[in-house]
Amino acid sequence: MSDGTAARLQKLFEGHRLTPTQRRIAHCMVRRAADAPFLSSVELAELAGVSQPSVTRFAVALGFDGYPGLRRHLREVAPGGPGPAPGGAEPNAYQQAVQAEIDNLRHLSALLADPAPVEEAGRLLAASRPLPVLGLRAASSQARGFAYFAAKVHPDVRLLDEGGTMLTDRIDAARTAGAGSLLCFALPRHPREVVEALEYARGIGLTVVTVADSAFAPVARHSDLLIPAPVGTGLAFDTACAPMLLGRVLLESMADALPDAQSRLEAFDAAATARNLFVD
Repeated sequence: MSDGTAARLQKLFEGHRLTPTQRRIAHCMVRRAADAPFLSSVELAELAGVSQPSVTRFAVALGFDGYPGLRRHLREVAPGGPGPAPGGAEPNAYQQAVQAEIDNLRHLSALLADPAPVEEAGRLLAASRPLPVLGLRAASSQARGFAYFAAKVHPDVRLLDEGGTMLTDRIDAARTAGAGSLLCFALPRHPREVVEALEYARGIGLTVVTVADSAFAPVARHSDLLIPAPVGTGLAFDTACAPMLLGRVLLESMADALPDAQSRLEAFDAAATARNLFVD
């Protein structure tokens, strides 16, 4: 964001009777104007040194229904935010949701300007034999998609997409078989058993690599390497384009660290052709 956007933030706060805590949040947002449209309420609370409910009350004090409404407004007024739809009409809720995901992808792109965390994650995942991949509830599809493609280049991928009393047993089995790392996809709302599973995994010596919606997600304190990718909150159910794409980026990094990845892909393609698996 430009200095002009910071000025617009200041203008947004003017004319409101803000408590000292709320002024602290406002000052934090102005200082972090470039990041403000992408911060979750938990992240903003952490940066401002206040509680998450205080952030919600702050948004309501500004006239919004809640923090998602304030963040949506910030994205709309930011440079590159959604402009009028064709014909001059204001973008509808569906278009705003798409634009918010585009903004999330831009934020992810900026994060990946430093490739070191992804490259480190790729090396850790490539070296783990087997490689357990955890994702429950909302994150199960992310974990399943990663595991499906990872199995084409990694010799032993173990998908953990069901909770319950067997989850710890399966983590134990992976560790006993030689696993050095565990990959976790963690999206809101965060299941308690995922937090507990990661705590257990680190306790038995696994290195935990996590893809989460925020650097301040509940799984953060039980992760050795966490790479954030924001989710969209403009629809009734969260959208997760950025976490999905980050998963594919991690796949690429892991494949780069596997010396036999290309030969495994070629072997799969040959077998698929021989079995006539695909119509194209």
